[in-house]
Amino acid sequence: MKVSKAQAQANRAHIVATASSLFRERGYDGVGVADLMAAAGFTHGGFYKHFGSKADLMAESAACGIAQTTALTTDMNRVDFVRAYLSRQHRDARAIGCTMAALGGDAARQPVAVRAEFAAGIENLLAALNRDGAAADSADARQARAKSLNLLAHAVGAIVLSRACPDDSALADEILVVCREEILTVLTPAATTSTDSAGQP
Repeated sequence: MKVSKAQAQANRAHIVATASSLFRERGYDGVGVADLMAAAGFTHGGFYKHFGSKADLMAESAACGIAQTTALTTDMNRVDFVRAYLSRQHRDARAIGCTMAALGGDAARQPVAVRAEFAAGIENLLAALNRDGAAADSADARQARAKSLNLLAHAVGAIVLSRACPDDSALADEILVVCREEILTVLTPAATTSTDSAGQP
């Protein structure tokens, strides 16, 4: 039976969403095309009807995952973002968490198309964090961008370090607490830093 154009598009989107989750959970090298298609409910042979290569899917799934984080970020101020991002809940939720924290190290060894999606995603997240900022070409805007870039790099790095520790390690929690408090102290010295948000970036 011939699949309609609309159904083919829906199938492709489902494969991309499935890949985005699996790649975040297992890494790019930890997921083969056959396993990925099986998880999405399709046969291995159908993969190349949608994608030219695994790298093509990796790039598209990275854009998908980063867009999810960016969409959630637009509903948060910086303090709420930091509390949600540097929470144990986010740290433990690799498959649905931030793509940059889950796959940034892997992306550095991937084709340019994959790295380009990460670069675009970083720019989009910076724009979301700076959405109430000054005019783009002003000195204030450049300073705000630098602060947002520092915040993002600090937060992503903290998740990466925490995840590198055993799940039951006291250090895993200490990294999150210390980095969260340091960032929040800069953002707002009066902020209460001891409570994690229930939000999930």
